[in-house]
Amino acid sequence: MNLPGHFLVSSLTLVTLLLAVTLTANACLPSDRAALLSFRAALNEPYLDIFNTWSGEECCTNWYGVSCDPETKRVADIILRGESEDPIFAKAGRAGYMTGSISPALCQLDQLTTLVIADWKDIYGEIPACITSLPNLRILDLIGNKISGEIPADIGKLSRLTVLNLADNQITGLIPSSIVNLNSLKHLELGNNKLTGEIPSDIGKLSMMSRALLSRNQLSGSIPSSIANIYRLADLDLSVNQITGWIPAELGSMPVLSTLNLDANQLSGEIPVDLLRNTGLNILNLSRNSLEGNLPDVFGPKTYFTAIDLSYNNLKGSIPKSLSLTKYIGHLDLSHNHLCGAIPVGSPFDHLEADSFANNDCLCGMPLSNSC
Repeated sequence: MNLPGHFLVSSLTLVTLLLAVTLTANACLPSDRAALLSFRAALNEPYLDIFNTWSGEECCTNWYGVSCDPETKRVADIILRGESEDPIFAKAGRAGYMTGSISPALCQLDQLTTLVIADWKDIYGEIPACITSLPNLRILDLIGNKISGEIPADIGKLSRLTVLNLADNQITGLIPSSIVNLNSLKHLELGNNKLTGEIPSDIGKLSMMSRALLSRNQLSGSIPSSIANIYRLADLDLSVNQITGWIPAELGSMPVLSTLNLDANQLSGEIPVDLLRNTGLNILNLSRNSLEGNLPDVFGPKTYFTAIDLSYNNLKGSIPKSLSLTKYIGHLDLSHNHLCGAIPVGSPFDHLEADSFANNDCLCGMPLSNSC
């Protein structure tokens, strides 16, 4: 059937219009695209060629690691991980590697909610101070690079931030006092940097936080007792720092605390009784400090520990017999103290090695070779 010429022209016009509308719908804002290209220009990724996809106008659909809000078409997420299960890594047979720095041009993406630039090994430079002006930012994850400089002083302005992960970098300076204003923060990871100074005394204001990992820094001062006010905190790691003073007794009353690592600091005083009595605590590492006094005899049928490490301290007295009444203790290390007397019999002592009791003053009995 022959169609009239004007119908063919109208049909072609309609197709063209629909195509134009589709392209416009997928295209991101020109200012967002320009900011992304400026960000890309400051980086060099030589092995995976992920930035080869950053071409054309449709950055909302085709650019690797970039996604947009479906309604506003504004860039919402940048997720670039150097260690990933994405097929592009399997095909290359290697983890990611990237050099360069994080461009302040990212701050022009004022609808950004997620910024992940993680595990690229060699990204250097400082965190752009303007990043604290992004009102909708919820996730800031820069783990596993060589980022230096200080954490932006007004990081507390990011009121919607739920994840702050700056671990495994070369960040220096203090933990900003404004960090306690991050009312939505759930995960704080600053481990393996070069942070100095004290933990903010009012860190207990971070009432939503469930994980605080600050290990392997140069933090000093005492452990703020206000930490015990963080009701949801399940994982606290302050190990390998220069923290002094006593362990706050209030930590023993935290209802969901399951992992507490305070090892390799300069803590003194006695182990709080409530800490060992806390039936929710699953992993406790207080090794390599200067803790003293007797080991509290507070264990019972509800005690359940995957691991307790109290080695390399100045504990004295005998090993509490109540340890043999516990529901379960997987690993127990009491070595390098000043304990004395007979090692109790039964579980958990029947599955522990002699190393768990070595280098004490006068312990005896199995699994040690000397009898009582």
